[in-house]
Amino acid sequence: MPFDVKKLDLFPTKPGVYLMRDKKGDVIYIGKAKVLKQRIKQYFVPGRDSRPVIPYLVAKIESIETIVVTSEKEALFLESNLIKKHQPNYNALLKDDKTYISLKINTKHNWPMVQLVRIKGKPPTDGLYFGPYINAYAARKTLELIKKLFPLRSCSDRELSIRKRPCILHQMKRCVAPCVNLCTKEGYDRLVKNTVQFLRGNDKGVLKTLYAQMESASENLAFEEAAGILRTIKQIELTLEEQRVEKATRADTDAIGIYRHGDDAYLTLLFIRNGKLIGSRQFTFTKTVEEDDELLASFLLQFYGVGRELPQEILVPVSIESVKQIEDVLNENATRKLHILNPQKGDKRHLSDLANTNAKTSYEKEKDDKTSREKVLLEMQEKLRLTNFPKKIECFDNSHLSGTIPVASMVVFEDGIKNGKSYRTYHLRSADPSDDYGAMNEVLTRRYGKAKQSNNLPDCIIVDGGKGQLSTAVKVLESLDISTVDIIALAKDQGRHDRGATQERIFLRNTKDPVILRSNSSLLFLLQQIRDEAHRFAITFQRKQRKKKTIVTTLADIPGIGPVKQKLLLSYFGSAKRLKKAPQEELERVQGLSYRDVDQLLEWQKSET
Repeated sequence: MPFDVKKLDLFPTKPGVYLMRDKKGDVIYIGKAKVLKQRIKQYFVPGRDSRPVIPYLVAKIESIETIVVTSEKEALFLESNLIKKHQPNYNALLKDDKTYISLKINTKHNWPMVQLVRIKGKPPTDGLYFGPYINAYAARKTLELIKKLFPLRSCSDRELSIRKRPCILHQMKRCVAPCVNLCTKEGYDRLVKNTVQFLRGNDKGVLKTLYAQMESASENLAFEEAAGILRTIKQIELTLEEQRVEKATRADTDAIGIYRHGDDAYLTLLFIRNGKLIGSRQFTFTKTVEEDDELLASFLLQFYGVGRELPQEILVPVSIESVKQIEDVLNENATRKLHILNPQKGDKRHLSDLANTNAKTSYEKEKDDKTSREKVLLEMQEKLRLTNFPKKIECFDNSHLSGTIPVASMVVFEDGIKNGKSYRTYHLRSADPSDDYGAMNEVLTRRYGKAKQSNNLPDCIIVDGGKGQLSTAVKVLESLDISTVDIIALAKDQGRHDRGATQERIFLRNTKDPVILRSNSSLLFLLQQIRDEAHRFAITFQRKQRKKKTIVTTLADIPGIGPVKQKLLLSYFGSAKRLKKAPQEELERVQGLSYRDVDQLLEWQKSET
């Protein structure tokens, strides 16, 4: 039953956190307050809160649980932890589970190198990490520049240990060849130190050090070394000239902008490092109940509370009442103190306004993209005579290798965008791998037998093929008594010399002739994108299975190496080719192998050469 407002007078008048639950007992909103009783009452006073989402929230509340704490700081910390735990629908949730590109310097190695890595959440402690970069292109460009400026090694540890002469990168002056001791450890360490300084944005410090090193080399008559340092200096100065922008702040600064549209909030984060705007990130929060200051407080604790290196300043567009407590929480384990500012004038206000402008632009772009996608999907419903608006589309493809390792894939597009989390792969069991119809029958029966039970059916199904595949798919749906889902088949018409280029033919249920769209149609592009994604996903999965089978089959011939140890070797080396070339020392590093196993592997290596 709905929440009884008579209970409002029973709530405590102390600081704390409140959890609102629905009739199932699920937490739908979590908030904090200086005075719990006063804050909770505000939700139930008619007209007190004009936000359109509030009536929907209040109508779902069945019970409210409170947790009393001793301070606002404790309330902030508890609220953040509870939001992460319960993931309430009406809170602003930062979905930060994707991986990001960073540059890593493995400083614990004797000869460190710079490499691109993908990390998720808090960086490991096995080296120095720089980033995350906004996209892979930006990270690759930075790595390319680093390799030009600071000739550290690029080879693997194994290559480093076995090389007898320098590679071509040394001849191109892209590597100082530590593999064959053409540089000293002290000289290499200086390169690493300069690389770290450069990546941290200390351009002037790097240049000052390089000028000193060049003069020292000249005084010692090491003119070739001095010339190399001079080339690096000129390259850095040219790069800085290209990258220089107006400096609103010399501190490492993040500027947050926010734009509201209905129940949705669009947030932009600008990254300024050493006076240079180096990138941005966008976040969208839907059905959020928080006011701007509450949303920003929640965002700050979620985004910066997962082990990220803190900037010196964060600029926010509105005043946050609990800013001091947030600073205290974030600064607890920080190496440098963070300050959260709400600038009212000057260059920092300009940066804050710029972040707000980007947040609005993000909303407008998303709105335009969404409108365009809806237009294409409406065209799809109309031209292909679909019963449903194709909000959710599932597409299937099969793959096999000369009749072996038969697999199938399913990709999902929602609102015209791929939803990778819903992708599925299938090992085909009963069907003859060369029988496309049998394979299609099996995968569709398995998929929609379960989907019907869980009421998780799509609006439209796409199968790769012609009339035969469409007929098979229709029979599967009829046998499962599914009549509410549209289904189409997409087939390439292999071009003839008198027709020119190939055409795509779209076969519809209960229609004799296929639909042929113009070659520049946006709808055709979407359908091809969906079909090609299913094909890519199936091929990728099939190749992985083929690789596993090849390796396991090869390892099965080694005496004493059973399935468990085969899995260990596969996980460690990744391929039979690498295992065949592995030296004894590397084999001995594999956890779980005995000395006898290593001897057997060495004997096997000899027999394979």
